[in-house]
Amino acid sequence: MFLYNSTSHKKEEFKPKDSSIVKMYTCGPTVYHYAHIGNLRSYIMEDVLEKFLRYSGYNVKRVMNITDVGHLASDADTGEDKMLKGAKREHKSVMEIAQFYTTAFFEDCRKLSIKRPDVVEPATNCIGEYIGIITRLLEKGYAYQSGGNVYFDTSRLDKYYVFDNYSEDDLEVGVREGVEADENKRNKNDFVLWFTKSKFEDQALKWDSPWGVGYPGWHIECSGISLKHLGEDLDIHCGGIDNAFPHHTNEIAQSEAYLGHPWCGYWFHVHHLNTNTGKMSKSKGEFLTVSLLEEKGYDPLAYRLFCLQSHYRRGLVFTWENLDNAAGTYQKLIAKVAALDPDAPGDVDPSAYEPLDGKFRAALGNDLNTSLAVTSVYDVLKAKTNDKTKLALLNAFDRVLGLSLTEKAAEKRKENAKSATVGGFLIQGEDDPDVNQLILARQAAKKAKDFAEADRIRGELKDKGIELTDIPGGVQWRRV
Repeated sequence: MFLYNSTSHKKEEFKPKDSSIVKMYTCGPTVYHYAHIGNLRSYIMEDVLEKFLRYSGYNVKRVMNITDVGHLASDADTGEDKMLKGAKREHKSVMEIAQFYTTAFFEDCRKLSIKRPDVVEPATNCIGEYIGIITRLLEKGYAYQSGGNVYFDTSRLDKYYVFDNYSEDDLEVGVREGVEADENKRNKNDFVLWFTKSKFEDQALKWDSPWGVGYPGWHIECSGISLKHLGEDLDIHCGGIDNAFPHHTNEIAQSEAYLGHPWCGYWFHVHHLNTNTGKMSKSKGEFLTVSLLEEKGYDPLAYRLFCLQSHYRRGLVFTWENLDNAAGTYQKLIAKVAALDPDAPGDVDPSAYEPLDGKFRAALGNDLNTSLAVTSVYDVLKAKTNDKTKLALLNAFDRVLGLSLTEKAAEKRKENAKSATVGGFLIQGEDDPDVNQLILARQAAKKAKDFAEADRIRGELKDKGIELTDIPGGVQWRRV
């Protein structure tokens, strides 16, 4: 398997440090509001990565943080805490906001077929871990106290901009949007490890520390949670491309300074979901949620397919027309799979199964090319092999793609089984020959203009607990 590594800017063969397990960390949500579908694109692609690793035979331990403290409105350690902002907006406590939006986030994940990580850790659970790391950084000379806060000293590093996407000027005030001068910093690149009451008097969540009552900076939480659950070596760190700087840059700085050795082998960054006006964000009002898609009649898995049709390292443009196209494609795929007969004679044919499975693995093994993986689904549907083999392949592929094609197809087969066409007349309902015979007799009476007989039959069916509804071209019936 080859993955693009953001630190080397090239595809590299994936080799976990321990062959028995892949240690994977995912930057989780800041739970001050609903996740928008741009956020969720990253989680969809990270979910595919985890599932493909498992499909390839790896044992995976995946950890995700929940940011419920410390993430300020600007990533440059300025502005109001996003959690406090959410609490003020809704007149609730920070913990009430955190619980509500954490639940909402994982409900969205469920609808999008995103597997819950093995470990989900709220930032507020690990204050002791952060204090321990910061204490060690101070002892090693990588951190300093100033103005009541504790800062990481980036001047101690041989290289700070590890992703090579930024220069020294990128943090100049007025150049990078949202950056404000902090007179407590020794260097403009330095970032906060611990805030004290000297900076935010109205902060809702505070803890005692050796440096005063306060709370951790945003960047320290991911290092602390990863070290707690995955140890000193990490294989894959995932997140949106907007996290690469400064968040992931700062994670690397503090983690490797603390550990004294390289920390993470592969950095996996998913690019933005854009609208016609630019990057999707909550602040711009382009606040598209999974619930909104459902309200407009879309299956959330149609959005998942929309994401899979593009490569994770390309920006993806969202329009309703593009989503309509994906939704139409999704329904057609379900119909094609529903046309396969799970009870057809024959067994799974290895000579057909293995090469088709191999193409699927090759697509995802080449830097997670989900678009080609979706093409593999069509290859299966068109293949000259029996339905048992096709359904076995589609079930296997869905362990990674998460589109529920075979499940939705099974539901569609049940719906189709409830319909029967006799002489061009459609009957929708259970497969009950006696009821269908009476419905056909009623239809014959209506054609003969014997409406009294038609009404009598309708009454007889009603007495049996059968309700009829006339529909175009036929009748729909149900038991009441």
